[in-house]
This record gives sequence, structure tokens and C-alpha cells, in this order.
Amino acid sequence: MKPQAVLQILLLSAVWGVSFLMMRIAVVVYPPLWISMLRCALGAGLMWLVLLGGRRSLPSARLMPWLLVVALLNNAVPFTLFAWGERWVPSNTAAVLNATVPIWTLLLSMGIERRFPRRLTAVGVVTAFLGVLLVVSTHASEPGAPAADRGLVGGAIGIGVAAVCYAVASLLAKAKLRGVDPIGLATTQLTLATVLLLPLSLAGEWPARFLAPAPVGAIAVLGFAGSGIAYLLYYKLLAEVTATQVVAVTYLLPVWGVFWGLVGGEFIGATTYWGVAVTVCGLILINFRGRAAA
Repeated sequence: MKPQAVLQILLLSAVWGVSFLMMRIAVVVYPPLWISMLRCALGAGLMWLVLLGGRRSLPSARLMPWLLVVALLNNAVPFTLFAWGERWVPSNTAAVLNATVPIWTLLLSMGIERRFPRRLTAVGVVTAFLGVLLVVSTHASEPGAPAADRGLVGGAIGIGVAAVCYAVASLLAKAKLRGVDPIGLATTQLTLATVLLLPLSLAGEWPARFLAPAPVGAIAVLGFAGSGIAYLLYYKLLAEVTATQVVAVTYLLPVWGVFWGLVGGEFIGATTYWGVAVTVCGLILINFRGRAAA
């Protein structure tokens, strides 16, 4: 892999990794629906500039039903659930829970195709899930950790559901939206998600303050970087390196999540570090299956 591609992978994982901390900052003032809606709107604005400037194409109108479902499951619902969950769940834990997306994708695809996992794959799935449980349990069992909050379990479940949504959206996009211009797809997804979320945001809880500097900055990072620049980096990488190499982003996300959590002043116990290491080892074992199949 070229050094430039390695740097792009590091940058992409860092941008996606900081998104969890940004949601934790934004949710102090902004309701989850507003965070999700503004994130999609800002990302869509950037993607429209790229699409029009690069003369890229939008998906066919006949794909609209599938585009709506993917926008719902890949943007509107998970963005909202992550923001909601991080009212109680630290950003570093949310990042590790997000690492279950490829596991759910694998399990769902195997269920659809009615095939059993290889032994190494099964070991990887169990190992990764054990790592996630270690991280989540830190806040209840690690000496010096803050007292377990009643909302911690509920928040973790909400984020877990968001991870499943990402997995379902990925499989649907692969099956129904194959061959669509990726820039056009990302633009359409974010735009549709904004349209879906706008009336719900206006009808629900409103922000405590609109112009709080830190939350506003966090939402700007989420929109322009996490849902705009990250898409561009991701598709650029897919055009330059193999899909197996891009999987390295998945390994790095939990690591970046812990790093940004430290920057944000979150408690990071020893169990968290062990949990991240175990999760990454599980993801690597799962990916060995992909290399063998390739």
C-alpha cells in the first residue's frame, strides 16, 4: 500500500473516530433529532457542491424507494440513536460499539445466504463481542470508574441497534443500489435523511441554546467532516486500494475513539484498553475469512 493511501486511512479513521466525541459534546445542548438533522443537512450541502462541481450523476428516480430506506437506516435512524445513546454512554464506548457493524453485516449476510461461518470467523465474532462487553463493563466494574448510570445499558442498546441499522443498510445498498455513482448516492442519502428528520425535529424537543460555541462547533465537524469529507475520503480510497485494505479503518476506529475520549477528558479504565485490543483482534480474525474468500 502506498504511503499516501496509509495517510488517507489514518485521516479517515481519525475523522470518523472524532465524530463520537463531537456527538457527546453536542448532545449537552441539542436534542438527538436536531443533531442528526443538522449533521445530514451540512453533509448534504457539501456533497451537493461536490456533485455539481464534478458533474456527477444522481441515482435514477426508479430507485427512490430503496434510496429512502437506505437514507433512513444508514443516516437518519443511526445518527439519532448514537446521539441519544451518548447522553449516557461515553464517546469511547460508543466508538467500540460501532465496531460491531462489520460483525452484524457478516452475520446477517450469512443468515440471508443460509451458510455457516468458518471456525476462524466464529472465533473472531465471539472474540470481538467479548471485547465490546469488556469496554461497556468498564463503567460498572473498573476501580475508580464513575458509578454506573441507569441509562448506560439503555444507551448502549440504542447504539447497538444503530450498528445493526448500518449493517442492514449496507446489505440493501449492495443488493439494490449497485452501480450507482457513489457521490450521487451519498448526496441523495443525506438529502433524503434531512427531509425525513426536519419535521420530526421541529415537532419535538428544541435545543436549550442555539448558539452555544462548543456544541455548534461539534455539529459543524459532524456535518462537514464526519458526513461530508469522510464520504469523499472513503470513496477515494475504494478507487485506489482494495476493499480488504480499506477494512483497516474498522480496526482503527475503536483506537481513535479511546484517543479522542482521552482528549475530551473521559474516564478510560484499564479494562477499556484490554477491551479495545480484544475487539480489534476479533475483527482481524473475521477479516481473515474475507481474504481467504478473495
